[in-house]
Amino acid sequence: MAIDFPGRERLIRAFDAAVTSGDTVDTMRALRTALCDAIHSGEVRLPECVFEGCAEHYARRELYHSREHDYCVVAMTWSPGQGTPIHDHAGMWCVEGVWRGALEVVQYELCEHDDERYRFVPAGVIQAGAGSAGSLIPPHEHHTICNASDTDIAVSVHVYQRPMIRCSVFEPAGGDWYARGERQLSLDH
Repeated sequence: MAIDFPGRERLIRAFDAAVTSGDTVDTMRALRTALCDAIHSGEVRLPECVFEGCAEHYARRELYHSREHDYCVVAMTWSPGQGTPIHDHAGMWCVEGVWRGALEVVQYELCEHDDERYRFVPAGVIQAGAGSAGSLIPPHEHHTICNASDTDIAVSVHVYQRPMIRCSVFEPAGGDWYARGERQLSLDH
């Protein structure tokens, strides 16, 4: 269920224009620009519910799903210390922007794998503050996200190529190795 909020239509028009470029790199650039513009302009005000954390997990709230272009916009609320394991985006591109607070994003490169184990190396750490945006383009999509604050909630907005209902997660399996699992993703209200 999509949520209405002030400036929503303006934001959706900008996202619609961005996803019609036909080139992934141009689409990512246009989406990052549109997202940063929306954060900085003050003309888009996210609904109050996205500023409320969940004690058990970071919250995912769908703001919009384009029936015409199939992209999906999800707000995520990160209570202090909440984060993800290493995960992918199921082969989809994504643009992620920080609306409030700050997030630490660690990018990983897959070095090798066999039938059961995966080995990653950190490829960079980004301290993303409010108003910043980045993108993930497969196969460079493995990363973690964490709200490193002990006191403040962080809110991010994610534009996915399609609705993201599942992803692969990688949990430590000894040494530099990780075991792959699949996680079904749900939405919070």
